[in-house]
Amino acid sequence: MKTSNRLALVGALLVTAAFARADDWPQWRGLARDGVWNERGVMEKFPSAVLPHVWSAPVGPGYSGPTVAASRVYLTDHVTQPEPQERVLCFDQATGRALWSHAYSCVYRDLDYALGPRAAVSIADGRAFAFGALGHAHALDAATGKVLWARDLATDFQGNVPIWGITSAPLVAGDAVVFQIGGASGAGLIALDVRTGAERWRALDTRTSYSAPRMISIGGKDAVLAWTGNWLAALDPATGKTLWSLPYKPTRMVINVPDPVFDPATNRVFLSAFYDGARVFQLTPDFAAPRQLWQRQGVSERKTDALHCMMSTPLVRDGHVYGIDSYGEFRCLNLDTGDRVWTDETLLANGRWANAYFVQNGDHTWITTEKGEIVIAKLTPQGFERISSAQYITPTTALRPRSHAITWSHPAYAGRCLFARSDTELVCVSLASP
Repeated sequence: MKTSNRLALVGALLVTAAFARADDWPQWRGLARDGVWNERGVMEKFPSAVLPHVWSAPVGPGYSGPTVAASRVYLTDHVTQPEPQERVLCFDQATGRALWSHAYSCVYRDLDYALGPRAAVSIADGRAFAFGALGHAHALDAATGKVLWARDLATDFQGNVPIWGITSAPLVAGDAVVFQIGGASGAGLIALDVRTGAERWRALDTRTSYSAPRMISIGGKDAVLAWTGNWLAALDPATGKTLWSLPYKPTRMVINVPDPVFDPATNRVFLSAFYDGARVFQLTPDFAAPRQLWQRQGVSERKTDALHCMMSTPLVRDGHVYGIDSYGEFRCLNLDTGDRVWTDETLLANGRWANAYFVQNGDHTWITTEKGEIVIAKLTPQGFERISSAQYITPTTALRPRSHAITWSHPAYAGRCLFARSDTELVCVSLASP
């Protein structure tokens, strides 16, 4: 038996055995939307330069990342035959067998990078919530794909679909699901009943950004933290009441794509955008208006200060920020001041919007790059230590004016496996320790 086939077989056996005691990845960036992966018993070093696939399933194009819950993997894509459609897909976690698919008509007009949907499917209490690139919202039975309700939010709320489409994943908050749509009459964010799709609340008069809302907790009180095109705000998840809001005024255009990073150790929020640089806010347990600690911005997208992120959400830990700057430089900042601690140019090749995604597992940071490489690393103020790296997928997305194809889809980590997509396939890679 060839080594690659033997590794794939071993991986499949480990995957099957691990599911019963493994974590899920039910929404964008993991269990708590914080890019943390808690499973143990995973590799400390890759066994080969190219990781074998436990399984591969054909899919259409899209930028959305997979999610995993209750032994199923969910993904969205866009196809043009027999007609232009967005689809919500469901696969068996162990085998990659297609379980169900829901398709609906969707013609992309006035959408740049019109490859496919961007937002990850959110799974909660047996329901799957999908949000298409043009604002189509669906609640589906997660096991069968039966449509529970569907709404065109861009039409229903006069929503603002930005030039790169809707990217903000739905956020389930109790018995409501929150969408960022930038609608009229104070419907910047809307919460719909998870069972019926009826409006529960609306909040903020604002344009849409590309950043996803998330839940945070301070002093035992929960809040929806949202970074929109005009505001950074905390909302009561039950009522939508604005607990506090700070104006956000982009200098050139709404291009805030990374999520706001909440550091529970310090109750600070870190923001970074491609043109507008970085800033840090200090939150308080009583949810009074936050105080801005610092703001740093370079003179251009090439001559940057602190950190000018495009897509990748930075990592904040132990008083430092780790993130990808505008043209692919990997940087470490002091969280207190924004001062640069170190710069690395080995992780990514220089290129406008060069991209990588960070997930923390114990003391190790797992990084997937736009070239389909996965890296086990240790990040400290002393530098970027590359422990091990391997190729996990072959990118297929052409990007002007890059000389190489890219993948801009955040993977899922569940069952001691990596689930990732290209324009043509969804793959499962075992990361279980031998």
